Amino acid sequence: MIEIKDVYYSYSDAYALNNINLTIEKGEAVAFMGPNGSGKSTLLKLVNGIISPDSGVYKFNDEEITHKKLQDNQFAKLLHRNIGFVFQNSETQLFCSNVYDEIAFGPRQMGLNETEVNKRVNDCLNLLYIQEFKNRTPYHLSGGEQRKVAIACVLSLNPEVLVLDEPMNGLDPRTQRWLVEFLVKLNKAGKTLITSTHNLELVHEISNRSILFDETHTIVADMPTDRLLEDIDLLKKVNLVDQYYHSPVSREMLKCK
Repeated sequence: MIEIKDVYYSYSDAYALNNINLTIEKGEAVAFMGPNGSGKSTLLKLVNGIISPDSGVYKFNDEEITHKKLQDNQFAKLLHRNIGFVFQNSETQLFCSNVYDEIAFGPRQMGLNETEVNKRVNDCLNLLYIQEFKNRTPYHLSGGEQRKVAIACVLSLNPEVLVLDEPMNGLDPRTQRWLVEFLVKLNKAGKTLITSTHNLELVHEISNRSILFDETHTIVADMPTDRLLEDIDLLKKVNLVDQYYHSPVSREMLKCK
């Protein structure tokens, strides 16, 4: 579904992505992991068509995604319908005066009639149990409530791929648990999930494969998530954990003994 080959991207004189090679198959649940500034968020933006490579190739469903193609409004709309992006800060994603119009915005931009728009909005309100927010102003909602609305906005387009940048940030434990279970359900229903996260406690629940970046902005490991969490030396080497870290997989094993 997603193929990235020999991709470089830079901000000014500094590489943000350094020779990235990666394929993601339909239905996978993949986590991007690594220290701050290692390129995870930049790669999410590239996958979503917000930026395009300085060099190298990015293909989605066997079609190359280029800067020129992204200037075509119809092409860009189709890509963004198929790949939904939930930003790290939900406030930056919400701009309408009420939650209904927020969720309806994407389907309306796609030219759907109001009957279909209304159906999609209400389906998403029900799916995320946020019917009571329908007429409320997004800015008056809590961080967890805003995150649910942002996810609803993306799901209203029924994308093939759901991309989430640090989705657990700023959420209380109960909302984190809800989100973990919700993402697992979406993946089991066939959605491809790509998540950038620092949350080593929960990453093994929302992904079965992890891509690890280091501070040179390149991929240094691509392996099953549980196996990566057990490789403490590698996690220390890329500055993702300190010497006191014990993996959640190890702790679960100890509980079972």
